[in-house]
Amino acid sequence: MRFRPPRRLGHGEEATLVEHLEELRQRLFVCLGTLIVGFIVAYVFHKHLVHWLELALPKGDRKLTTLTIGEPFMTSLWLSVYAGFLVALPVIIWQAWAFFLPAFDQSHARLLRVFVVIATFMLVVGVAFGYWIALPKASHFLANYDKDQYQSFIRARDYIGFAAKVLVAMAIVFELPLFVVGLTRIGIVETRTLRRSRRVGYFVVCCIGVLLPGVDPVTTIMETIPLLVLYEASIWASVLLERRATSPIGT
Repeated sequence: MRFRPPRRLGHGEEATLVEHLEELRQRLFVCLGTLIVGFIVAYVFHKHLVHWLELALPKGDRKLTTLTIGEPFMTSLWLSVYAGFLVALPVIIWQAWAFFLPAFDQSHARLLRVFVVIATFMLVVGVAFGYWIALPKASHFLANYDKDQYQSFIRARDYIGFAAKVLVAMAIVFELPLFVVGLTRIGIVETRTLRRSRRVGYFVVCCIGVLLPGVDPVTTIMETIPLLVLYEASIWASVLLERRATSPIGT
C-alpha cells in the first residue's frame, strides 16, 4: 500500500474520529521515518560524534575506556539514537503543530512555518550552548574533582550517555520560549498571568533544572541559568506579540 503524506485539516473543517486517527497515524509514521533516517545518518558518522564529544573532556582524559566486549557497539548505537532524535526534532515539532493547529483560530496557521524555522534555529543554539559551554564545564569539574585522590578511567558508556543527555536537554530547554509563546498565542495562557506569577514560574523552572540530566552542581547550574533567562525572554516576547496584535498597526 502506497504511503500518502498526511493532509492538514483546514480551520473549522469537520472530520470523523476515524479520519482524525488516520491523520494521527500518518503523522506518527512521518515522525518514525524521520527518526530512522536521523539514526542511520548519525550512525554513519558516529565515530566523528564520539570524537567531538571527547573534545569536551580535559586533554589528558580524552581516551575513553570500555569494559565489556559489546560496550563499543552499544555505546555507538545509543549515541546514534540520541543524535537521530535531535535531527528529527524539527520534523516532530512540525507534525505536532500541524495536527493541532486546525482546532484553533485560522490566523494562527500562518505561524506554523515561522514557528518551525525558529524552533530549528533555537535547537541548534541549544546544542551549541550545551557542547561549547555546559558540557565542557561539567566534564572538567567532574574529571578533575579530587583527582589527586583517585586514578580515573572515563568509561565510554557512562560519559557518552551523560554527554548525549546534556545536549538533548539543552536542545529542549532552548525551545521553552516558543512553547510559552505558542501557549499565549492560542489563548491557553494569558500574558498577564505569566507576569503576575513570575515567582511561581521561576520556582517551577528551577525544579525543572534540578530534574534535568546532571549529577553535579555545575551541570545543574549550567542547565538552570538558560532556563531562567529563556523563561523571562518568553514572557517579554509574549507581551510584545500581544501588544503588536492589539495595536492599530497590527490590525
